[in-house]
Amino acid sequence: MPILHSEAPFNKEKRVFPNTISLLVDGWPTPIVRLETESNDKREVWAKLEFYNAFSKSVKDRPVWNMLIKALEAGSLSDTLEEATSGNVGIALACLSNIFGLKFTAYVPKPTPRTTEILLRILGANVVRTGYQMIDRHFWIEVSEHARRIGATNLNQFENDANFEIHYETTAREIIEQLESIGRTPDFVIAGIGTSGHIAAISKRLKERYGDRVKIIGVQPAPGSTIPGIKRVEAGPKWLSMVKVDKIIDISWKEAVEGVIEVAHKEGILIGLSSGAVFQAYKKLSENNGVFVLIFPDDGFKYVEHFEKYLKLCGKEGD
Repeated sequence: MPILHSEAPFNKEKRVFPNTISLLVDGWPTPIVRLETESNDKREVWAKLEFYNAFSKSVKDRPVWNMLIKALEAGSLSDTLEEATSGNVGIALACLSNIFGLKFTAYVPKPTPRTTEILLRILGANVVRTGYQMIDRHFWIEVSEHARRIGATNLNQFENDANFEIHYETTAREIIEQLESIGRTPDFVIAGIGTSGHIAAISKRLKERYGDRVKIIGVQPAPGSTIPGIKRVEAGPKWLSMVKVDKIIDISWKEAVEGVIEVAHKEGILIGLSSGAVFQAYKKLSENNGVFVLIFPDDGFKYVEHFEKYLKLCGKEGD
């Protein structure tokens, strides 16, 4: 097991960390940055950069960390983990399994990018590519039941309240504290809908703080589109029904990629597809004034295959 508390030298201000676990938990808050090209005297647009998390370079480091710690504290953490994942949760679990000295098997949907599988294998995970086209309830229940039969731990990101809890205690609190430190309060917060852990926790905490003056906007794939990391509400994410989401916006796969490209060209940062979808949802609301917060869950480096597909479809390959 990792050393969670260390007497080794540590100086957060100077970015000196005693171990790699500290890189995550002492690395919070992740940055929030003003998008200058989208901001003017009536509108400010801020992006919460979750790819500054240390392991998967994504927002998923937070719930994976908390789920592991809760299982450890409860005495339910075995030496083997099994989880249904399409990417970032698997990468975060693979990294943390190495630190905790655990064996990890990732069950992934059939369309999972080859890049993700390679990264998981490099990190030492066993990868089982299933026949499922996406992660749905049948998929994760099957994985959970298999884990139970062999005595492995299934953290189950889709049902585990440690997912919601960590976003309420960290992600949502960080947004409030970061904005208030510069005299701002949010009018719109835009986030993708996946397990619903982070959008639901943000809605609960920010509406407790600001009431309905803050509007929570959810982003889902348009019918017929698949965007890594987000799902349609028909999938029944656990925590979404427990909070108020003021509006849900559909974004197509093509729009998401074009959102990635626009942010890269305007701001010089390479965001992931769900982040591109969040940016495009913001654009559909950009006639509104006020303070916008866009949750960018990860960066673009895992999605080269998607970008290659887009370039081929647009006849731009090799340009």
